[in-house]
Amino acid sequence: MPVNPADSPVFGALYGTDAMRAVASERALLGHMLAVEAALARAQARLGIIPAEAATAITAAAADPDRLDLPALAAATRNTGYPVVGLVNQLSALAGPAAGRWTHWGATTQDIMDSAVVLQLRDALALIEAELDAVIAGFAAMARRHRDTVMAGRTHLQHALPVTFGYKVAVWLSPLLTMRERLAQLRPRVLRVQFGGAAGTLASLGAQGLAVQNELARELGLAEADIPWHVARDGLAEAISFLGLLTGALAKIATDVILLMQTEVAEVAEPYVDGRGGSSTMPQKRNPIACEYIIAQSRSVTALVPQMLAAMAQDQERGTGPWQAESLAIGQACLLSHGALAQARVLAEGLTVDAPRMRRNLESTGGLIVAEAVMMGLAPVLGRGEAHHVVHHACDVALAEGISLAAALARDATVSARLSAADIATLTDPAGYLGMAGAFVDRVLARV
Repeated sequence: MPVNPADSPVFGALYGTDAMRAVASERALLGHMLAVEAALARAQARLGIIPAEAATAITAAAADPDRLDLPALAAATRNTGYPVVGLVNQLSALAGPAAGRWTHWGATTQDIMDSAVVLQLRDALALIEAELDAVIAGFAAMARRHRDTVMAGRTHLQHALPVTFGYKVAVWLSPLLTMRERLAQLRPRVLRVQFGGAAGTLASLGAQGLAVQNELARELGLAEADIPWHVARDGLAEAISFLGLLTGALAKIATDVILLMQTEVAEVAEPYVDGRGGSSTMPQKRNPIACEYIIAQSRSVTALVPQMLAAMAQDQERGTGPWQAESLAIGQACLLSHGALAQARVLAEGLTVDAPRMRRNLESTGGLIVAEAVMMGLAPVLGRGEAHHVVHHACDVALAEGISLAAALARDATVSARLSAADIATLTDPAGYLGMAGAFVDRVLARV
């Protein structure tokens, strides 16, 4: 039975996705290991190192990971500490005696496993990118739709100044656009073939080592590294660090939505689905389920990032322990990141926005949220210091007597002598004090 909830038949419905489970599975990894062995045979056959018919037989034998005897492979792995020896023995037997003797020619265990992990990451990042694009599209449409929907901006969880909901969504969206850029930038550094032989020098292949590496890279559609990276793990560490950044950006969105869903705020809500987010005892509840699982998965991914960074401390020409720690992090990080994105897509494509409630909350302080606007409007006439004093006093009066800031200002002789009722109304209108909110939304949308 699974130990990790993300891999279980019940809790797995909440964590990760089935698509990523297929990509990050052991079966997929074994299939990639077979594919690397087959690609190596074809590359070496083209260079005349092994017979062409051997490469053909090895490729045919490697075509289906379901042909592997998994119990036997597990026993061999337990004995040697790695699955490659057992896998190569089985592949050689499937290819037949004549061809099987050429399997794994000049390679080392880590060449096969690292290249297979890179192929697995390539598929995983493709899933991440597709889901990220969908999330970006959803939030871009939301930012555009609510570009001018005025709401209370909050700092330290209290009303600060007016903003627009489109501005808030654009703040969510901008890092996601940067994540898409980061993903494109990291691929050449991560998706590199691993092929160096026993100690990274390809000594077993003599003068043909670099040619084999080049052909293998072409076969697999991977970049060719300038030097084998058996103990230089920055590429894989960068990939998982990227997932940490991505899920961190998603967690910020989820945190905001949770706060905006509070009963006393109620400005947004997760999309309604009958029974979703319900309570076993309180029928009225609509809990922020998607947000909760974005945050949970994000925290798990960010906890795996230090594990990958620590695994960079590899000893000499082959690590004794740090390398093995990577496999405990890579698949789970990919799975949980895709799960967080899938939950974020629920928000991006279906978040319910209550603009009238936003307006009521905005006006709930009687105009105090635009006190700065009034102060800046009076400053050219009274001087900034005096303007601050006058508006601060008006705020105190408004709070003490439960009246609006506009009413308190109108009662102040210093203000009424200089501003008409219409001027005061204009200064205390939150929609008139949005600064560059709309322009910022437009700039972010231009990146989409």
